[in-house]
Amino acid sequence: MVSLDDAVILRLEKNGERFEIFADPVKVVEYRKSSALPLNDVLAAFQIFKDGRKGDVQSDELLKKNFGTTAFEAIAKEILAKGELHLTTEQKRKQLEEKRSRVIQYIAQNYIDPRSNAPHPIRRIELAIEEAKVHIDPMKSAESQVEDVLKKLRPIIPLKFEIVHIAIKVPAAHAHQAYGVIKEFNPKKEEWLNDGSLVALVEIPPGMQPVLFDKLNKATHGDVQTKVLEK
Repeated sequence: MVSLDDAVILRLEKNGERFEIFADPVKVVEYRKSSALPLNDVLAAFQIFKDGRKGDVQSDELLKKNFGTTAFEAIAKEILAKGELHLTTEQKRKQLEEKRSRVIQYIAQNYIDPRSNAPHPIRRIELAIEEAKVHIDPMKSAESQVEDVLKKLRPIIPLKFEIVHIAIKVPAAHAHQAYGVIKEFNPKKEEWLNDGSLVALVEIPPGMQPVLFDKLNKATHGDVQTKVLEK
């Protein structure tokens, strides 16, 4: 279930009465595209409110009168389909900052500066977004906005999508601990050698290299070999 800290009020008005539920605003957008999304993934509470901020629950009498039922699921689905999102100023600010940060992190991890073949620093991307006057929609997922953001950034900073191939070898003493880390990065190849050591090949964005190396070093106490392969 969605945390109340991440939820906003979704309100539907009928016959002068308010019917409110708490939901994740991004999940609401996803739900409206595909109503197959489980309610548990969208909602933060399984109650219908007349005033969610005060915690006042709507009466069964008014639910029955306006929806023809008191069944929570049926009413919640109608509010999800037709209701309006109501965010406080602080919620709007928080949503915007979160989406902006996710977009910047995605670009930093997946795109490089082709002049240096290195990832752009976070601050450089932030400044480019400010210069390009990029609009981030707090109601849309970060991933769905990346392409539009990239179009506006490319006249300001060069960006190239890149994947690096990294070969890994872990001695037998730490192989099992390192295996869990390697699986997180969806290895293209993995092989257990006769001496119990583990070799693997992963393909990741350049910006994820520090994360991979840090996790491997912690799992193996630094006893690991890695090599970035030439294309």
